Amino acid sequence: MRNYFTKIKAYVVKHKIISIIILIIILLIIYWGYGKLTSTGGETQYITTTVQKGTIVSSITASGQIESSSQIDLKANTSGTITYVGVKPGDKVLKGKTLFSIDNKDAQKVIRDAEISLQSAQIALDKLKIQNSNDNMNADLAKSYDDGFNTVSNTFLDLPGIMTGLDSMFFKSTISGGTGQLNIDWYEGQASSEDQDKVKSYKKSFVDSYNLALAAYNTSSDNYKTVSRTSDNTTIERLISQTYDTSKLISDAIKNANNYLDIINDSMQRHNFNIPTIINTNKTSLSSYTSKTNTALLNLLSIKTSIKGYKDAFPNSSLDLQSSELSIKQKENTLQDAKDKLSDYYVVAPFNGTIASVVAKVGDISSGILGSIITNQQIALLSMNEVDVSKIKLGQKATVTFDAIDNLSITGTVAEIDTLGTVSQGVVSYSVKIALDTEDVRVKPGMSISASIITDSKTDVLIVPTSAIKTQGNIKYVQMFGSPLSTPLAGSQGTPSTIAPNQITVETGLTDDTNTEIISGVKEGDQIVSRTITSTTTKTPTATSLLGGNTRGLSGGGNFGR
Repeated sequence: MRNYFTKIKAYVVKHKIISIIILIIILLIIYWGYGKLTSTGGETQYITTTVQKGTIVSSITASGQIESSSQIDLKANTSGTITYVGVKPGDKVLKGKTLFSIDNKDAQKVIRDAEISLQSAQIALDKLKIQNSNDNMNADLAKSYDDGFNTVSNTFLDLPGIMTGLDSMFFKSTISGGTGQLNIDWYEGQASSEDQDKVKSYKKSFVDSYNLALAAYNTSSDNYKTVSRTSDNTTIERLISQTYDTSKLISDAIKNANNYLDIINDSMQRHNFNIPTIINTNKTSLSSYTSKTNTALLNLLSIKTSIKGYKDAFPNSSLDLQSSELSIKQKENTLQDAKDKLSDYYVVAPFNGTIASVVAKVGDISSGILGSIITNQQIALLSMNEVDVSKIKLGQKATVTFDAIDNLSITGTVAEIDTLGTVSQGVVSYSVKIALDTEDVRVKPGMSISASIITDSKTDVLIVPTSAIKTQGNIKYVQMFGSPLSTPLAGSQGTPSTIAPNQITVETGLTDDTNTEIISGVKEGDQIVSRTITSTTTKTPTATSLLGGNTRGLSGGGNFGR
């Protein structure tokens, strides 16, 4: 063995370059095989997130400068007849004072209608809570089980007589004189020889169905004797179902008995035989049995349906309550929106100042400039495009930051919006003025600023990452798996799955830089796909690795012989 390794060593020393190449080839083969076993190249991975409740704030950003002048025009957010003018030129006013009022009868009606709608929804919710209270529902369910036991008891008042009657009609010996009940063979013998095969077939159908009914009756009867109305619900419900099934089998046996007698009766009539009175008597009894079993089946089915309805109502009542509570929330939002809209009918002083001019008078339409106000308060002048300015309203809150002053942020309010835009090189822009809430000595006229204006906000709403929402035509949807995916393995971005997720159509609301509100389609806690990763890379080395052109993981280029 030592001589063998000595020869290998001598060969490696003598043929150094060849040995290194062989070693590299072995390493590449091992690397290629490992890559094939461990690579997830080409396998789709899914990054998931959970639908959550939170706050979403929609805002618009714009840039501008601090204005050197301090006069702004006074305008209304809505058009209508001016009913009040509360100032004249030269008046000093405080921030928030009402300067002009606009006829708001329509807005007040919208508020009243929203209040009535909310009250109606609240009454409906209260009634639903009373109807679906556990005490009431438990009482209704308990009564249905008690009614069920009574129905079974009434059924067993009739079933014994029916089974005894069938036994007497077809399986008892002939009574002396031929006027009593006869056995089944006697009935068969009344048919002509030509009809015997047909009669035997009907006889077999009856006997088979009777034996099934008899076995079921004996079992049900024994069970009924062991059950009382104080038994547990499961036992009573099982007895109801068993009695229903037994009654169906007995009903089938009665039907087959009727068919059996009919074929005998028809055969005797065709051959002008005198039909024994007992046949007609038994057919009358069978008709009575049919009526009783049909009534029993109807009552048993009704009570089964009633119990199922009350049991199903328990989980459904929770969903009904959630739906009503959601309706209350929506109507509360509608009422709040109507109240917020009411502020549009009043023009208030955006800051402390002096009234410079009053153009409007009572009876005018508030469609233009109503007046102007002068103040020493600092004003930020923004330039906005036509898309963004359409979302801006007077009175909206804003936050202003300064390019030249680090870590300075001042809040403010939208005080003026240009009615007419300015066109420059085919682009329309509008001026918007922000009245700053506080002053800072570092802020100078002409300073460059950035402002973020809050256009809308909602709290306690369902939100998802905007990246999770996909669009197909006019339809928006998210992707969701039938069963939640497992947590990604360490070092993996997502979880692989060979099964594609389902598309769930959603209705969206507000959106901000990262999140979007979901109005309908999913619920809190649902796992949805936020991003999909489709890998196309593999770890298979190329043939040029052997020539030094793509030697990933190796060093030294092609200098093997040094």
